[in-house]
Amino acid sequence: MLKWSELKRASDVVLAVWPHYRPLFERWMMQELIDKGELAPIWRERMVPGENDGVLSDHYSDRETAIAAANALNPTLQQALAARAIDPVIKRSLALKVEKALQVKQRLQDEEALMLAEALRRHADDERPDAAALKLAPDSERYRQDLAEQLAKMPYLKVAKVGRSGNRWRYVLLYLGPDGVWSKPYPAGEKGAQTAERAKIANGFGLSASSHWGKTKAKIRQILLPRANQLLQLASVQRMLAEALARGERVLVSNGIVFWYEADGGVGWQVKETSSTLDSEGTTIWKEGTIVSTNHGRLVVLPYIKENGEHIRGHTKNGPNDGRALPRHPDHYVEIPFHLYDGDLMIGLFGELPYE
Repeated sequence: MLKWSELKRASDVVLAVWPHYRPLFERWMMQELIDKGELAPIWRERMVPGENDGVLSDHYSDRETAIAAANALNPTLQQALAARAIDPVIKRSLALKVEKALQVKQRLQDEEALMLAEALRRHADDERPDAAALKLAPDSERYRQDLAEQLAKMPYLKVAKVGRSGNRWRYVLLYLGPDGVWSKPYPAGEKGAQTAERAKIANGFGLSASSHWGKTKAKIRQILLPRANQLLQLASVQRMLAEALARGERVLVSNGIVFWYEADGGVGWQVKETSSTLDSEGTTIWKEGTIVSTNHGRLVVLPYIKENGEHIRGHTKNGPNDGRALPRHPDHYVEIPFHLYDGDLMIGLFGELPYE
């Protein structure tokens, strides 16, 4: 039996923690960011000491509890880093890497939570299939009720993970064929379970769960933009934006959606998307930075900090297939500070709109 006292990892320096979901086990597993000296920090599964010198995985049954645990521990880890007797330049660089790593984790989770909420909303009025009417391959008959319960929540699913047996994880995958018949069961490993989890989002937008996940989410962002524009009609959003404008805030960012105030021409508030350059992909957002807009592009590249500490200002641009962004007159160039909102805000706003 593995003992905690025998683990070499017990002496490693932990910089931060953040949970991630493991669909095969239906648990939120805490990960820890480990200092690797001259190499970049790495994420790994977090283990904690148990009774009698045992080793346990640090896991949670729900996202809220897991995030609360991470938020409770991270300030202590930040203080420990600040107190380390190392070169100040190295310490600052390490702190930036930690902030970047946490931002990437949080932004991805918030974005996918928003996409799931919208997938569910789009199919809220869909007819739910009757369990007895489902067409299944003979070997999948035992999973009829399990499948029906999932389709009652997500009638759009094309892939489903079913088959939990007591406290044992013995999952299988069922696939909906073009003939409307659910397939024979296939063993669900880590990759298969992840595909089924992604189907909860992708299938809700008519997309495949097994395609490149980054490209799939890029398509979903495009689908979400008209929906985000509808938010401008909500009285609660109009009030929020009016209050922001009174505070001098003209660019509000949350979950890839940007509320942008255009003073010239009486345009007022409009919605844009966030984007990134190859350099800025996954880098630390510079919260005190500004966006210099020389054109009317629909995409906003947020200010970011390179790992060497260099601050890059934000800008606006068009997408690859949009053509050249309409330039502003030099007299109308604008330098705008921006404000980041918590990801839960956008999820809540999307849920507030009634189903059309």
